[in-house]
Amino acid sequence: MTGVLLLTGCVILLCTLMGRFLDKLAVPSLLIFIALGMLFGENGLLRIPFDNYDAADVICSTSLIFIMFYGGFGTNLKTARPVVVQSVVLSTLGVAGTAGAVAVFAHFALSLPWLESFLIGSVISSTDAASVFNILRSKKLALKYHTDSLLEIESGSNDPISYMLTTVTVGIMGGEHVFIPLLLVQQISLGVICGLLLGKAAIWCLRQGLLSSEQSQTIFLFSVVILSYALPSALGGNGYLSSYLCGIYMGSTKLPQKRSLVHFFDVVTDVAQVLIFFLLGLLVTPLELPAVLLPALAVMVFLTFVARPLVVSVLLLPFRPSLGQVGVVSWAGLRGVASIVFAILAVLEGVEMRYNLFNLVFCIVLLSISFQGTLLPKVSAALSMIDHTADVSKTFNDYQEESDIDFIKVHVDKNHPWSGMSLKELPLPADLLVVMIARKEETIVPNGNTVLQPGDLMVLAARAFEDRENLSLQEIVIEKSHKWLGYSLRQIPTRPNSLIVMIKRGNETIIPGGGTILQVGDVLVVAQSNSVPAVSAS
Repeated sequence: MTGVLLLTGCVILLCTLMGRFLDKLAVPSLLIFIALGMLFGENGLLRIPFDNYDAADVICSTSLIFIMFYGGFGTNLKTARPVVVQSVVLSTLGVAGTAGAVAVFAHFALSLPWLESFLIGSVISSTDAASVFNILRSKKLALKYHTDSLLEIESGSNDPISYMLTTVTVGIMGGEHVFIPLLLVQQISLGVICGLLLGKAAIWCLRQGLLSSEQSQTIFLFSVVILSYALPSALGGNGYLSSYLCGIYMGSTKLPQKRSLVHFFDVVTDVAQVLIFFLLGLLVTPLELPAVLLPALAVMVFLTFVARPLVVSVLLLPFRPSLGQVGVVSWAGLRGVASIVFAILAVLEGVEMRYNLFNLVFCIVLLSISFQGTLLPKVSAALSMIDHTADVSKTFNDYQEESDIDFIKVHVDKNHPWSGMSLKELPLPADLLVVMIARKEETIVPNGNTVLQPGDLMVLAARAFEDRENLSLQEIVIEKSHKWLGYSLRQIPTRPNSLIVMIKRGNETIIPGGGTILQVGDVLVVAQSNSVPAVSAS
């Protein structure tokens, strides 16, 4: 137990510290996590033996639930509306068509039985949400004609169909008598009903104020995500479809404290992706991969250059897309974690095949992410599909329902330089607006002629600052022995590019000036550029 926790902590810490460096690499960062897992594995430097498919299945399947939910939660339906039909067509008929095309190729080119061929096609028939989201965001790849939204919805919604095809094929290979139409109706209907009902019930609870804090709301939503998969799965429905739809329903609805929920699930899904790809790299035995490398390469090449372009071209033809859009959508059919998770499912069911299914699918995924993922930005540029005026984050619903405005309060006393002035006389910048004045028992929505009086509390609106990459905040506590005690701020030597922006004194928050005298117990909040040394507090 201790060893597992130590390994997990070290991996997450290492991947987090590597984050900024990984974003600058030409290759997708998910490849690094796989390589790191292989490095830790039994054929790597640390030689950690790990072949527990049951544990891998539980961890990866659970992580995939949160990735699916957040894929739906982050979907901006308003932005995606022009391409939602195309996305749904690709995520349903496209998955089935891809599975069938790969099955035909595997049967004739690799001389495999039909059921084995169709199982391979089913497992790798869906594009991977984690891989697509990761590349679009990390490379800031905004695409024309809402193509980024199309890829977002397709990759987020096609895993359930691939999962159903896989389970049906595994069941038939295991000798079960499966009535496919009834099973598909059961899986889809229960998945849709449970996902939407749980999403609606969760929103009702959040809006009723039944949860007293942001923390309890976050924990509540965490449990909803788990239930969105577990409930329909227990009833015989499709849990992944339910999770995705629950996410879409909740993400497209205005929620209290939505920004904090987004931050939380950003972290959870990032950790989930790191764990999945690292664990899969740890699970694979590299020395066994050469046995399946050639068939994996053959399937990947056929999938990339024949099956995916053919299916995309046929299904998108009625919508009259541009050649550039067809090219990018065809190239962006990345295979990823879902395919490997479904392969693990088949392995655990004891399906016998000529090739080791896990190793075969692992190689296909590795080749797909390496080749297609690395070249996706270049292919998009070559096809003139990059929209340099757009922001890819706008295709996601992270903050679309949140205001990017912050509110600031200013007390006006009798000695304040603004006391007695009208608002139109104040030397305010154009992007700063007085939105309210609290005056004794009265609340005033002001105009330019409103005159400020002593005792007024002004509320001003300004654009929120979000990019903290080059700015950090540091706290300095003034104790009895501190050398700054009793000095005014103008007497304190500070480093370049640093500023004391706030002083916390007991229950009071002070916006400091040069004449502010420091007292025992004061907590100074210092803003500084990350490119310069920290302020000396000794």
